[in-house]
Amino acid sequence: MRTRSVLTATALLTTLLQAAHGTAGAAAAGGHPDRAGRQAAPDRQAGHEVALAGIRGGGNAGAQEFSTGAARLDRVSLYLNSAAATGRVRVQVRTVRDDPASAVADAAVDLAALGGPGAGWVEVPLAAAIRPGARYWLFAQATTAENKPVVWYGTRGVAAGTAAGAMYEEAGGGWREGAGRFAFYVNPSGAERCGEVEACYVPASLKPARTAGLLSDAGGAVEAVDPAFAVGARYLPGSNVLELPSGRWRYLPAGAARSRVVPADDPGALAQIAESRRWLASGTVPGGQGARREGAERALLSMRALLRPNGAFAAAWYPFWDFSWPRDSAFAAAAFAHTGHDEEAYRILRYNAGTQRPDGTWEARTRLDGSGPPDDRRWQLDANGWVPWAAWQWYRTAPAAGRTERLRALYPALAKAADFTAGSLDGEGLPPASPDYWELPTSTANIGTAAPLLAGLNAASDLARELGRDADAGRWAQAAGRLEAGIAKRFAPLGYARTVDGLHGRDSAAAFMAPPFNTAPAGLSRALDDTYRVLRRSNGGLVPGSDPDAPWGDISWTASTSFFALAWSASGERAKGGAVLDWVLAQRNLLGELPETVDAQGRPKAVVPLGWTDALVLLTLAAQDGRGAQTPPKARG
Repeated sequence: MRTRSVLTATALLTTLLQAAHGTAGAAAAGGHPDRAGRQAAPDRQAGHEVALAGIRGGGNAGAQEFSTGAARLDRVSLYLNSAAATGRVRVQVRTVRDDPASAVADAAVDLAALGGPGAGWVEVPLAAAIRPGARYWLFAQATTAENKPVVWYGTRGVAAGTAAGAMYEEAGGGWREGAGRFAFYVNPSGAERCGEVEACYVPASLKPARTAGLLSDAGGAVEAVDPAFAVGARYLPGSNVLELPSGRWRYLPAGAARSRVVPADDPGALAQIAESRRWLASGTVPGGQGARREGAERALLSMRALLRPNGAFAAAWYPFWDFSWPRDSAFAAAAFAHTGHDEEAYRILRYNAGTQRPDGTWEARTRLDGSGPPDDRRWQLDANGWVPWAAWQWYRTAPAAGRTERLRALYPALAKAADFTAGSLDGEGLPPASPDYWELPTSTANIGTAAPLLAGLNAASDLARELGRDADAGRWAQAAGRLEAGIAKRFAPLGYARTVDGLHGRDSAAAFMAPPFNTAPAGLSRALDDTYRVLRRSNGGLVPGSDPDAPWGDISWTASTSFFALAWSASGERAKGGAVLDWVLAQRNLLGELPETVDAQGRPKAVVPLGWTDALVLLTLAAQDGRGAQTPPKARG
């Protein structure tokens, strides 16, 4: 799939810790008292730069003296780092540090419920009457069967007028005064609640993902949600507005450079929610009810956020993904078309027409402003199939009024694409070797290029006949026949393997030979079953191919898996396709977004969401509903 810069696990952990420390991620209104250089209050200590004390087991604990002007305790929060996946952290508020019987409040936190190993602010609900101004101790101790540390963080220094923490180490003789102060809040409120300025407890399972979701306004502004700030949050239904653990909302106001945290029911956020719900209602949300409909709604809103006003469609909102691939955008155009969002679909097609190279091909990707490719990555011929195929899907769903005129505007680009494809075929009817969706070169023709080109020639021929361009239609029909014959001769005997030399194993692009791309040839059903079986991994998803030299490992790709969900659903095998679709939807992250990849443990990796997977899921859901994409007819010579 995409060949992009890889962030090491160490660097990513550093990024997440920076986000948890308030130095990365989305910003909230206002600063933090300690960050602003002011003296820490007796009932709060935000600094959490160092591990002050291990608190695992009966022989270790930590305690922090504090006082507060409040008459009741509602909650406290502590900054913990746990390597243990299971166990409990007991939190008490005591009047006497050394005496458990003096506790006025007692609660426990389940580490597994937090997501296992991780780090960040842990909020603990409490309910107790206390005396304003009196001295109390916040006590914490972890119990776990695992021989792994659970650590309470803080700062080495102590602000004037505040007390140091204390550590209990049975092996070291019991309680001793600390040299620093533990990170904690008593009755945190407003921006002190985790998930606003600082992160809630972030499970290690989130570390492989670079992003977790998107905030956006209708004007095209976008901000990626840092995974550290997605914990405990949720999208308000039908919107890209997040409800935070505190109950307040985070959204990206129109014209703003950064998101803001506002009270619930903020007028600006409410207006944005209403606008996005109107947009959803202007089309259709496939999937019926439950997880399928929720997945469809989220996919539509994420694709809308990734679509730029000029028609460029970002693969994802993260460096090295924030470019427009003709392939991804073609699927997005088809998905928008089949959910009734005609304007968005046509805008993408116009952008692709405008960024076509003079010879009728496309760069692998372009900058989002349309100014050209971001680097010297080799162009990819499969775009010459995907763009005409997407145009055909749009035309079949577009409102009748004016669609012929709009097709005429696209036609020059479609004609150049089809002519280049036809002229590229060799004596056996096969295209030249070209990088495809793997974005890796092959020395011979590959199915990831040949199958889309066949779909594109059939689509272009049919659209030409719609406009009365019979000569063009006939020329492309002849080319489609030659290509179909070449595929049948060279790829079919190999079970539609990756390359005609048979040296690179199976390829999930075999699904491109099925509807809604191509009329399935005889024998394809068995080839798809065999390919699916070979590419399936332990977590239930697929890798793009079985080439032993490809670096897939045990990482599943949601797009490759979705190829089969769509192919089987569009071919009438809805139960078979639906089972694969439901696996893909089950990989949504904690905000309901679809990731690019999933590791062996089922954890989202890389970018979340990926626009290509969103589009594939929407097309599959529409097929499951019985109103999905049709297949371009075989061209008539």
